[in-house]
Amino acid sequence: MKKHTPIQNEISDIDQDYLQKYEMSRRDFMMDSLAMGGLATMFGLSASMPAWADIQPPADEVVRIGYLPITDATVLLVAHEKGFFAEEGLKSEKPTLIRGWSPLVEGFAAGKFNLVHFLKPIPIWMRYNNGFPVKIMSWAHLNGSGVVVGKHVDADGFADLGGKQVAVPYWYSMHNIVLQMALRHVGLKPVIKGQGETVAADEVNLQIMPPPDMPPALAAKKIDAFIVAEPFNAAGELLAGGKMLRFTGDMWRNHPCCVVCMNEVQVNANPEWTQKVMNAIVKAQIYAQQNKKEVAHMMSRDGKRYLPMKANVVERAMTLYDEDAYAAPDAIQNPEWGSGRIDFQPWPFPSATKLIVNELKHTLVSGDTTFLKELDADFVAEDLVDYRFVKAAMEKHPGWENAPGFNAETPFEREEVIKI
Repeated sequence: MKKHTPIQNEISDIDQDYLQKYEMSRRDFMMDSLAMGGLATMFGLSASMPAWADIQPPADEVVRIGYLPITDATVLLVAHEKGFFAEEGLKSEKPTLIRGWSPLVEGFAAGKFNLVHFLKPIPIWMRYNNGFPVKIMSWAHLNGSGVVVGKHVDADGFADLGGKQVAVPYWYSMHNIVLQMALRHVGLKPVIKGQGETVAADEVNLQIMPPPDMPPALAAKKIDAFIVAEPFNAAGELLAGGKMLRFTGDMWRNHPCCVVCMNEVQVNANPEWTQKVMNAIVKAQIYAQQNKKEVAHMMSRDGKRYLPMKANVVERAMTLYDEDAYAAPDAIQNPEWGSGRIDFQPWPFPSATKLIVNELKHTLVSGDTTFLKELDADFVAEDLVDYRFVKAAMEKHPGWENAPGFNAETPFEREEVIKI
């Protein structure tokens, strides 16, 4: 029998916790997908607006949350657990943990969930490639991601990733965009090659991997590095012996990553319900920003078990952002920005949406990207994002302005800053 080290046992325990206790049945998704014309396998190929029109969330006004076990979901979990939905007179079911982005997209599209967090490029893909009426209602957080390399890899910067295998959580992700910006900056070429294909010294081979699988794969040397949301970077450090190469929030100042999304049909049909939901989300943003350590413990295995990591891992993921701790390699090169490892504020700055749309056009992804060519960034910033409800909630509940990066004179506008 193969012996496992304590690190391998801990990682294995985490993975089994997902599979046995938390993961929504894949069979349920497949049955839904078959009923919807093959959503699981054809989501980007044959969807149309008329087809989506018949797929609606339940009309009982219960808040049904689907989430991945990452800190990007914090405000959804806090809004439920701290009773902010209840304060607004809303009933909320216990949030449902989903293990990967594709099944979360499927669950939302099937109407299983009416409130989710998505990597910000996912709604762009859903709305403009598939005709699904998704709306971004607010940002879920700021920053909160990083690039972790394995202990078997001698890397002090992005230039050292040539010829390596790097995992990203989804093609349409901030992680894929930011990583490829960094690779191009040092003269490396992102590629997508199959197993056994040669990766040249000036290439970096990218592959999709669910966040929970990344630390075990890094420990087993199946990949050389990964870029992902917390707490899987902290898990990569503490449980897989990896090292933080660079925090993404140190590359793009206070960037968005996950966003809070709803179905546009439901938003328009019930604006009062929508406003109450967004009031709770804004209150959760303020609370999470002010109580990171408490929130980390609450979400952890040692608390309410929303995330399958122990409290020390989640607390590190939400609070440890120290220049001395991350001096070798230099993962924090812009300390003057005043950012945290993760921060929480709800306002969806239009300038960031425009940058994402433009950068997606230069980002390598698998599948048909024809829809991106004619996509106008100014149009997307107005059409994809609903600013009404989050702004009203922010005006009603002050405290969000204490998050980093706000200019009191122009709180709803900003200039995007990128320093690779």
